[in-house]
Amino acid sequence: MARLKHSLVEGIIELTSKLPWWAGVALAIAAYLWLHNVASTDVTIVAQPGQMGKSAVSAAFQSLAVFGQYLLPLAFLVGAAVSAYGRYRRRALHEQVAASPDAGALNAMSWRQFESVVGEAFRRKGYSVAEKGGGGADGGIDLVLKKQGETFLAQCKQWRAVKVGVNIVRELYGVMAARGATGGFVVTSGVFTDEARAFAKGRNIELMDGKALHALIAGVKPPPKFFRDPLSVMTTGAPFCPECQSRMVKRKAKRGANAGQEFWGCTRYPDCKGTRAA
Repeated sequence: MARLKHSLVEGIIELTSKLPWWAGVALAIAAYLWLHNVASTDVTIVAQPGQMGKSAVSAAFQSLAVFGQYLLPLAFLVGAAVSAYGRYRRRALHEQVAASPDAGALNAMSWRQFESVVGEAFRRKGYSVAEKGGGGADGGIDLVLKKQGETFLAQCKQWRAVKVGVNIVRELYGVMAARGATGGFVVTSGVFTDEARAFAKGRNIELMDGKALHALIAGVKPPPKFFRDPLSVMTTGAPFCPECQSRMVKRKAKRGANAGQEFWGCTRYPDCKGTRAA
């Protein structure tokens, strides 16, 4: 019985920790007011046949409310504190990566920290973010992103030396189809194979490698449309710069071995010299 109570309190704390901290505080206040009112209400024991059972249940519930009016709000407040601390840690990690001159900070953290930083980056772009932790029945989805009534799924792969292959992207695409998601993201601190990029093309999946993610976290402002419509590259045909995530334009090489050939160049040139093959 003691373990059941302990598990119940732990469950409440865990669930509350996933909510905004102010929601936990609001739940604590509401729980106290409700249970305090129940605990303060006089219960009359009725001796009439058929009514004694109901009276006994009311008396038992009141007894639970006497203790619950303090225990339940406390559990909500602890969950709120955990949520607030988690929010603080995510912001601190985000700022740590933003202050780093390269993408090395992304590789120095644990996979949970990496997932938190990615989630924080999306939050700062106006998404509501639910962290799932990957694995299990969700098909390896780490983040569920919602914005303007649309749902996007994200997988976070903190692979430092190994390239992210096509199987990961194919898996995400399958989960997107099963859950009716508008689109998806695969985010890594490393790079993607050519096969992975080829599979993602035209399938509403945005691949963000280590350079693109670090540029985003470091505060390089992408065009507003990028995060309102992260899949617009599929409809406009203009990709995003691998260095700073700005929109790219087609240009023609004027000199060198590739003179006369077209390529994608960053619109921020000469400040950014990112290119892609046309």
